[in-house]
Amino acid sequence: MTTHDTAARTIAELDAGDIVQAFEVMHELRPHLTDADEFAERVREQRREGYRLVVAFDETRRLVSLAGFRHLNSLYAGSHLYIDDLSTLPSARGQGHAGALLRWVDEEARRLGCAGVHLDSGTPRHDAHRLYLASGFVIPAFHFAKSL
Repeated sequence: MTTHDTAARTIAELDAGDIVQAFEVMHELRPHLTDADEFAERVREQRREGYRLVVAFDETRRLVSLAGFRHLNSLYAGSHLYIDDLSTLPSARGQGHAGALLRWVDEEARRLGCAGVHLDSGTPRHDAHRLYLASGFVIPAFHFAKSL
């Protein structure tokens, strides 16, 4: 686990053995994930595809926020980090944890030489959208999906 401390929080990248710690926070965003061990196994599988998980602990050392992301390279965006998951426990929202994680991801993208950071967000998540816009994100496109 790699860590970065600030006055009110610690940011750390979780190793494979620590993933289960993030289940409660991920469950807030992905309620269909109902088993902590299954969640940890799915994240370990995704790690083989480059998925990384960085988390924020509050001043009491409770894990309260997370960002799951991958380093991608595409024709439309070049080298970039894509945030798959960004979640904060309801009791910890509005305290700057997600913003701190977004800044951490920005720094990591710069370190890796990326051209930018991308994410998708559900249309009803207005509080999240305000955070993204305040963090410098723009809305360059609509995301379309089709279930098969």
